[in-house]
Amino acid sequence: MAAQKKKQQPKNETPDTPAHTGIIAQGISAEMREAYLNYAMSVITARALPDVRDGLKPVHRRILFAMHNSNLTPGAKTKKSATVVGDVIGKYHPHGDSAVYDAMVNLAQDFSMRYPLVIGQGNFGSIDGDPAAAYRYTEAKMSHVAVELLRDLGKNTVDFRPNFDNTHNEPEVLPAAVPNLLLNGTLGIAVGMATNIPPHNFGEVADAIVHLIDNPKSSTEDLLQFVKGPDFPTGCVAFNQKDITQAYTTGRGGVVVRGEAEIVEDKKGTQIVITSVPYRVNKATLITKIADLVHAKKLEGIKGLRDESTTDIRVVIDLKGTAHPQSVLNYIYKHTQLEDTFHYNLVALVDGVPKTLSLKAMLESYVAHRFEVVTRRTQYDLDKARAREHILLGLKKALDNIDKVIALIKKSKDVPTAHAGLMKTFKFSALQATAILEMRLQKLANLERKKIDDELKELKALITELEALLKSKARMMTLIKKELTEVAGRLGDERRTKIVKRGTKGFSMEDVIPDDEFALVLTKGGYIKRTNPAEYRRQKRGGVGVIDMNTKEEDVVTTFLTASAHSELLFFTNKGKVFQTKMYEIPEGKRSTKGKSIMNFLQLDAEERVTSVLPMPKELKKGDGLSLLMVTREGTVKKTAAEHFHEVRRSGLIAIKLQGSDRLISAHFLTKGDDVVLITKNGQAIRFSEKDVREMGRAAAGVRGMKLGKGDTIVGAGTLGGKDKESALLVLSATGYGKKTALEEYKVQKRAGSGIKTAAITDKTKELIGADVISKTGGELVAISKKGQVIRTSLNEVKLQGRQTQGVRIMKLRAGDAIASMVTLAEETDTGGE
Repeated sequence: MAAQKKKQQPKNETPDTPAHTGIIAQGISAEMREAYLNYAMSVITARALPDVRDGLKPVHRRILFAMHNSNLTPGAKTKKSATVVGDVIGKYHPHGDSAVYDAMVNLAQDFSMRYPLVIGQGNFGSIDGDPAAAYRYTEAKMSHVAVELLRDLGKNTVDFRPNFDNTHNEPEVLPAAVPNLLLNGTLGIAVGMATNIPPHNFGEVADAIVHLIDNPKSSTEDLLQFVKGPDFPTGCVAFNQKDITQAYTTGRGGVVVRGEAEIVEDKKGTQIVITSVPYRVNKATLITKIADLVHAKKLEGIKGLRDESTTDIRVVIDLKGTAHPQSVLNYIYKHTQLEDTFHYNLVALVDGVPKTLSLKAMLESYVAHRFEVVTRRTQYDLDKARAREHILLGLKKALDNIDKVIALIKKSKDVPTAHAGLMKTFKFSALQATAILEMRLQKLANLERKKIDDELKELKALITELEALLKSKARMMTLIKKELTEVAGRLGDERRTKIVKRGTKGFSMEDVIPDDEFALVLTKGGYIKRTNPAEYRRQKRGGVGVIDMNTKEEDVVTTFLTASAHSELLFFTNKGKVFQTKMYEIPEGKRSTKGKSIMNFLQLDAEERVTSVLPMPKELKKGDGLSLLMVTREGTVKKTAAEHFHEVRRSGLIAIKLQGSDRLISAHFLTKGDDVVLITKNGQAIRFSEKDVREMGRAAAGVRGMKLGKGDTIVGAGTLGGKDKESALLVLSATGYGKKTALEEYKVQKRAGSGIKTAAITDKTKELIGADVISKTGGELVAISKKGQVIRTSLNEVKLQGRQTQGVRIMKLRAGDAIASMVTLAEETDTGGE
């Protein structure tokens, strides 16, 4: 029967249990659900996630609080780690000793914490994954940053709660005079959620907080002007500003980070030297992975691998002579953790509830916490000052009536009677009466009485100041900014992680190359190099010598310009194409070196040559009015918005569509209001406004700039401001005759005209071979003849003459020789040649 009754019992019900057993009937499903939720919330709030206010998990907070109570300040002697761990376990954290010690070790590791909170003495592990020594061997104390986290803890700035057995009290959160959550970041895995916050630079975070206090409506994008991105203790490089912005705006996202590596060439061969690794990457594991790839024949070209690290990271990879260094390095980036992704998950506890936060929300929570802390501290100081003032007022009153007070005390049979008598007779409070009874006789001296008066005066001033502070939120915020700035100035340091605005796709090390000024030199023979401008010493006007290079006898410099290392250079060719490269991609050479063939950098055809090189402005914006003017040999001109040439593919683009045998001879930047000057070989010149040339698309053919006579061609072009009176037109003929003519003599005409005479062409001068718009004073001329004769002369020696003159002899040629080309240089530099 019993079995039958049991069988008939409903499935989800439990049998009735006598009340006296103390057992509560509960369905197993409900019990498991409730127990698991309790466990999950315990892990989330009491173990894995940090508080947004002080950036600490409970175990870290308890470690620092225990060290604070043991007075383990930066100036104190270190104490055995076992003692600290014992205090934490016995008083505040009822968990295993290994968990507490591991947490303390992490706080002391300078490769784990951007600003370590514990100063460790002994073996606290390494970036190679070596474990710390046992806690009986190591010692520790707090760092200066930890002291700032605990500053003013004893001034009722935060709430305390009982520990696990109600024998001690512990703080629910620390006052946190530093924004630790962002400074050191955190990593935690809870139940159903996780957090991963990178470390940051103290100075940048402090600047962002000050900006947020001054501008409460600032967006996360505004704050990212100060917080450039993560700042890892191991250095490395973080990529892609777009990804960084998304991560800080949404609280989630991945940012690619790379260890720093450079290719070094010396007499022994080529090496790849790794000087930093991504955050939380085990260096020994990284080296092992590279070795495994070499042994598996997946990574070719490596003949040696060794770790030369001491206090700094230095991993050296020796390459074979046949290896391509950049290809080897790219393979290592792709197949090892030398390139890694840091996954942002900005989750922290806000009022005990886990939330995903943006950068602005995190900073706002910190500022709100500091406001509460400073307010409570100020109130504590005010209450303490008022209490002291109350006592001093009693002492002062007692001293003013000292004879009566002494008489009353002498007549009293005991202390309680005297205490009551003082309160009744003189209207003292209980505290004042106690203080009077405890007052020493030395207070009766005149100097001691003056000290009371002085202290009372100081206290009244302090009370007035504190009361004013509590009434003004603006003054409170100013104090918060002042304290934070002072701590940041004392404990902050330089950024370690480099931020690269672009992604790793097509990555070049631009952002780790200094943006210094360089001189670009291109010769007629097609040799190119960049040189430090310091190689060319300044020379007074009228000097000779331009570039002293080891070139062929018939070679000569055709382009000389200065630009920064990060500048985009546009190379225009005679076939109407444009190529683009960075200045730093041009090999650096000394003043006297030959340089490298430009064919190594640009995909030029056999008969193609560069006619113009222009450095693109860095801040090029749509609609800023900057255009490119291109001029062809047969008189065609074309104006195109410069922004169309901001991104040019490696194989080049068509800059102008040429007709038949026409060739592009020059390209110039053009701004609104400029004039254009074209010069032909038969001595004609035309000046017209850029407004006469409409803006066209990149592949258009252009319009007629000048009507040419039979057999005539354009030999030179230039631009100048419409009201420019300091420019002149330089022309040079085939037989070496040349002159300068003030451009004021050339009236502005309409485009497509025949122009006016600019030089008298005779049998003695022959046709013009070149022309350029120059300054009336300064500059130099370099010309080369067909037989290799070169002249370098100051343009100051060429006098200004009228339009219809033939000029003066600039270069004396041998019989049968003629000028082949010319170039003008505005720079008055010298190489120490002649």
